[in-house]
Amino acid sequence: MHDAPLTDDDLRFLRQAIGLAAAARAGGNPPFGSLLVGPDGKVLAEERNSSLTDDDITAHPELKLARWAARELDAATAAGTTMYTSCQPCGMCTGAIERSGLGRVVFALSTEQLGTLKPGGAGFGEVATHGPALFDEAGTPVRGYYR
Repeated sequence: MHDAPLTDDDLRFLRQAIGLAAAARAGGNPPFGSLLVGPDGKVLAEERNSSLTDDDITAHPELKLARWAARELDAATAAGTTMYTSCQPCGMCTGAIERSGLGRVVFALSTEQLGTLKPGGAGFGEVATHGPALFDEAGTPVRGYYR
């Protein structure tokens, strides 16, 4: 988290993200929207949630923008961007944002706040996981890859 106060531009871009969320809902999708602003302050791309109309549980706007940035932007430009999003990115989207090298995320609703607006809260059921296991075997194809 960053404690610097939001600028007028930050608030303007957040309002645009909220407008994209409203458009997503009007189009039959969950109400989430995001935009990516470049280092020069210009909007590079914008997305809406399309998980229902695309029949794709991963069609979150933050993930779509992170994928776009990873394909289309060089590392220095990506690091200078800000993603504005109507809601705090989920874990899936956060991972993609981190891997794409985006510089900053500014969100309107927190996950906790979203939970107060949803019947039953914000979370999904937890999946049982087991591991780690077979370190030596699993490590064989990985060793030497990262340098």
